[in-house]
Amino acid sequence: MPGPSILIAGVGNVLRGDDGFGIELANRLLATSDLPPSAKVIETGIGGMTLVQEVMLGYDLLILLDAYRNNGKPGELHLLQPVVSDLSDLSVHELRDYFSDTHYATPMRALNLLAQMRKLPETIYILGCEPESLDGLRIGLSPAVAASVDKAVRMALRCVERHLSSKFAE
Repeated sequence: MPGPSILIAGVGNVLRGDDGFGIELANRLLATSDLPPSAKVIETGIGGMTLVQEVMLGYDLLILLDAYRNNGKPGELHLLQPVVSDLSDLSVHELRDYFSDTHYATPMRALNLLAQMRKLPETIYILGCEPESLDGLRIGLSPAVAASVDKAVRMALRCVERHLSSKFAE
């Protein structure tokens, strides 16, 4: 019987400097041999619908990798469990308007859509990095954010290990 399935998704825009953190981290995780066979790493760029389509295949754990502003110091890492909005009070028309622009499907909108379809993974984390700047067009991470990538790789791997050990302990 296969083990729990894990999706690690790097999101962001590599043309906006530190917004490319999630993509860089996903690429680093793809290059490691430390992930179990039950883990899949993808990069979605800014296309939230790609994330929705992949998650609909069914995963126990989703780790989103992204730049994340939390009023911290540039390069500071955050491991968060997102709170998905309760949209049950919205009318059919309000829901349609909320989800109508699929090109603007941010990670949270993607999670909200998955919740509406009852396809959310059991466990979701956001591994975010405090950006220095998301303004203007620039390829490459700032020095502070680039310096945090190795630590973020280790955090992501520990998150996967903890999830697997808790699933197999059940």
